[in-house]
Amino acid sequence: MEITQLTQSSGESFVVELENGESFKTVLSVVADFSLYSGRELSDEELCEVRDASSLGKAKQRALRIIGAAALSEAALYERLVQKGESVGNAAACVSWLKDLGFLDDVEYAKNLVRHYAQKGFGRARVRDELYKRRVPRIYWDEALEQMPEQDDTIDRLLEKKLTYGAPCKKELKRATDALLRRGFSWEDVRAAISRYNDTHNISDTIEEDY
Repeated sequence: MEITQLTQSSGESFVVELENGESFKTVLSVVADFSLYSGRELSDEELCEVRDASSLGKAKQRALRIIGAAALSEAALYERLVQKGESVGNAAACVSWLKDLGFLDDVEYAKNLVRHYAQKGFGRARVRDELYKRRVPRIYWDEALEQMPEQDDTIDRLLEKKLTYGAPCKKELKRATDALLRRGFSWEDVRAAISRYNDTHNISDTIEEDY
């Protein structure tokens, strides 16, 4: 099969046109690896190899665009590629390729996630939810969660923002407590924060007991 025309469409993307009227997109690395040019004759086997390599090359370009926009776990990138129409084989090959290049690292990704959500004022339970949602393997969770800083100051600051100065009413205290629990802080941590709040403002511990 003869290549009747090889056109650069944009950047490293090319369009290969064949004598039978068919055409397909490819990438610069495939053009170079297979020495493609207008007038080149390809055997059926070579044409198959070029098509397969082109498909993988385009998948790699897509994978680079995706992780360039936002960091992802290996599993999340694989799922995104398949959702975008890439074959499972190409998606797996892209993940392996990027991992070998050092652009994918679930261990470091998990640690960065923990630090990010801890800085945003979320508790351990909420951070674990984020690790799960972002498809980080559980074997990396414990090591990543070691990045969680001491959160007493964070809880105290959030509690101060949600309570009026002085002794809050039962309804206000419940609202503030529920908000902290939704942020992923444990009930034990919240109780301790309330106790510290009471001590700071010289409030009787009966507020916590009433709640």
